[in-house]
Amino acid sequence: MTVYKYSGRSKLGEQKKGSVEAESKTQAIAKIRDLGISPREVKESSSILHLDLTIGNAVKMEHFVIFCRQFATLIRAGVSIVESIHILAAQTESKALKKALYTVEDDLRAGIAFSTSAVKFPKVFPTLFVNMMKAGEATGNMDDTLDRLAGSYEKTFKLKKKIQSAMMYPIMLIILILGVGAFMLLWLVPQFTQNFASFGADLPPITVFVLGLSDALKAYWWLFLGILIAIIAVFSFLFKNNKQFHFGVYYVLLKTPIFGPVLQKAAIARMTRTLASLFSSSVPILNALTIVEKISANPIIEKVLREAKKSLESGSSLAEPLEKSWVFPPLVTQMILIGEKTGSLDYMLEKVAEFYEDDVDRTVDALKSLIEPLMIVLLAGIVGFIVAAIMMPMLSLYEQI
Repeated sequence: MTVYKYSGRSKLGEQKKGSVEAESKTQAIAKIRDLGISPREVKESSSILHLDLTIGNAVKMEHFVIFCRQFATLIRAGVSIVESIHILAAQTESKALKKALYTVEDDLRAGIAFSTSAVKFPKVFPTLFVNMMKAGEATGNMDDTLDRLAGSYEKTFKLKKKIQSAMMYPIMLIILILGVGAFMLLWLVPQFTQNFASFGADLPPITVFVLGLSDALKAYWWLFLGILIAIIAVFSFLFKNNKQFHFGVYYVLLKTPIFGPVLQKAAIARMTRTLASLFSSSVPILNALTIVEKISANPIIEKVLREAKKSLESGSSLAEPLEKSWVFPPLVTQMILIGEKTGSLDYMLEKVAEFYEDDVDRTVDALKSLIEPLMIVLLAGIVGFIVAAIMMPMLSLYEQI
C-alpha cells in the first residue's frame, strides 16, 4: 500500500495532520473522512521510509501477461476500462502493478487517457505496451491490442526462460565441478601430503603437479578469490559504462560456437515478434523501429535498426540495411522484402518469429541432452585426475613391498 500524508479539519474545526495507508488517493480520502476529518490536502508521502524500492523491472513477466490477458477479456465482455482496472488492481499478486493500477484508475476517473497515465510507470508498463495501447485507443481496438500484447509477451517470456535454462544448466554444472575440485585440493589432497613425504622416493609428475596446485590454493586462496572478484567488478563496470566494451561482449557472444547461433536466433525472434505486434496495431513503422531499438537489449541489433530507420527516411527499403548485416540470415531479409512488396509485412514478420522460436526450442532441447553427458564426463575426468595423482605413488609403493 501507499502512504498518503494529509491535512484538514475535524468536525470541531481543529486542524489535523497525519498519514494513512491506502491503495489509491481516492481510497485515502475515504479513509480520512471516516476518521471524521475533512481533508484539504492529500498527497503521496515522499519520505524514504515510505518508498517501495525496486531494482530493474518492478513486475514479473508472468504477472504482466496475466494482467494483459484478463484486461482483454474484461474489455471484450463490455466492462468499462475504469471498472476493469479496478477489478484487476484488486486481484493482482504484484504489489507494484497493484499500486500503479490504482493510480491509473484515479487518472481515468479524472478524464486522463490510459496510455497517458501508464507512461508514468516505466518500470511497470513497458514502452511496447504503452505505445500499443496508445494505438489501440486511437483505433478503438483495445481488446485486440491487449490480446496481441499478451500473446507476444507469453512467447517472449517462454523463449527467455528457454534460453536461461540452456545457459544456466552448464554454468551450474561448471560451478559444481569447480567446487568438487576445490574441495579435493583443499581437504582431501593435503591429508596424503605427509604420507608422500615419508616415502622418500621421487613422485610421478602428475602427483607433483596436483600437490603444488593444492599448496598454492591453500596458501593463496584469498588471492585467487580477490582476483576473481576484481575481474567480475571490472567486467560489470565496463559492461555498464563502456559502449564499445558492451558492444564487443555481445559480438563475442553471438560469434561463440554452439551458444552464439541460439542467442542470435532468439534475438531475431524477439525483434520480429515485437515489430509484428506493433505493425498489427497500426503503429507507424518509424515509431515501431524506435520502440524496438529501445527494448531490444542487444547493441548489435540496435545499430542495424538505426540504419534501417535512416534507410526508410531516405526512401529505401527496410530489408536493405538488414541484408548488409551478418546478424540477419537471408531468410529474414527475403521474408521482410516480400512483406514490403506485398503489403503483408506484419504477417511475414510473425512467420519469421514463429520459425525462429520453434528453431530455438528444438536447438535448446538438443543442447541440453548433449550438455549433461559432457559435463558428467568432465566431472569424472577432473575427479579421476586428482584421484590418479593420489593413488599412483601408493600403488608404486605397494608394488615395491
